Amino acid sequence: MTSFAAVDLGASSGRVMVGRFGAGTIELTETHRFANEPVRVGGTLHWDILGLYRGVLEGLRKAGPVASIGIDSWAVDYGLLDASGALLGNPVHYRDGRTDGVRLDLGDEQLYEITGLQKLPFNTIYQLAAARTTPQFELAQQMLLIPDLLAYWLTGEIGAEYTNASTTGLLDVRTRDWSAPLLAELGLRPSLLPPVRLPGSVTGHFGGTPVVAVGSHDTASAVVGVPAAGEQFAYISCGTWSLVGLELPDPVLSAESRAANFTNEGGVDGTIRYLRNVMGLWPLQECMREWGTTDITELLRAASREKPVVIDLDDPGFIPPGGMAQRVAKAAGLPPDASPAVLTRCIVDSLALAHHKAVEQAQQLSGRHVDAVHIVGGGARNELLCQLTADACGLPVLAGPVEATALGNLLIQARVAGVIEGDLAALRSVLRETQRVVRYEPRGAAVPELLR
Repeated sequence: MTSFAAVDLGASSGRVMVGRFGAGTIELTETHRFANEPVRVGGTLHWDILGLYRGVLEGLRKAGPVASIGIDSWAVDYGLLDASGALLGNPVHYRDGRTDGVRLDLGDEQLYEITGLQKLPFNTIYQLAAARTTPQFELAQQMLLIPDLLAYWLTGEIGAEYTNASTTGLLDVRTRDWSAPLLAELGLRPSLLPPVRLPGSVTGHFGGTPVVAVGSHDTASAVVGVPAAGEQFAYISCGTWSLVGLELPDPVLSAESRAANFTNEGGVDGTIRYLRNVMGLWPLQECMREWGTTDITELLRAASREKPVVIDLDDPGFIPPGGMAQRVAKAAGLPPDASPAVLTRCIVDSLALAHHKAVEQAQQLSGRHVDAVHIVGGGARNELLCQLTADACGLPVLAGPVEATALGNLLIQARVAGVIEGDLAALRSVLRETQRVVRYEPRGAAVPELLR
């Protein structure tokens, strides 16, 4: 069997997974998991990037000999390097409030025409606009997104992996390279941004082991890890965020698409991830933290007996941490002392409805019909959410694999090594042969009226 290491960093934890590929099998082992705990200093919320790197090194040590290493993480956040290659301070967390009220001279229409991106207040372009007057920015010679920064520390090689670069608001969605006119308009030095590299390229070596550029945006790897048969599918990569959309050959840049706040992000093998960010399980995660509970199984069981109540989870007021249970109760018109079961049912119902709306709009705006919805990531374990999403969409939901991101990361490495061959359809056929998927059928008359 041939082994590969996937470094997979999420908003609350990181881990190193080893995938062993054999005849008709993929064996996954988590060699190391470590906390990802942001730190607030001087009123600014930062990532503890050195702590994360320490966790990566420990995980790779425990992984033992592997054929290659691939890194994926969340998008938009970055580190700045000085002329010597030293990091100028810990990267700022995208949930920090420094981009509140940031405005650009470029109009929304022009930005969408160039980048194809959903307007989100924490996109890299707005973070850079907020940082332009800081001393660190004045000294910065290079900007590296989180997975590229970690790859640089492992290999000493600088670059920007395409799928993550496509989320910044600085990449031209058509040329798939940095937009020179956009950088000039914003007054950003072109030298600040490293060369773009595609998934599947070897970026350098760590102790003699190749480091491979995978879909370094975790959603890009998760979409590779969707075990779909054919092209008529929608995907929901569900965790802290729900990324809901379709895989397309070309971007959708219509005025209607921009108005609906859909984004065109780069995918593996030249695909476009046409999707919308939905708030995901973040509100429930925050509520559980406040309640001091980790038993989601019992919480969902109790929630399934409650009546549905729907709120708009995409309200920006739910983005910051802290006081989440009170905010959810207020938005739903519930008493401040509403039970965890009631609030959980409200969040899950609202998320299922948001999934439905995004799937419907993605089909309408792209002109592509889907006959199934795949839920991958941690949300695939949430039976109540999967069933309510099937009910709301009126389509079968195929849940799993939970480890889609790590699997997508590993599949690209295995293809580079020649262990497997073929296009995305071929990679997904490997998943269908090796991974467990649970099917949820829509219940029709059982759909709560609020979710119709």
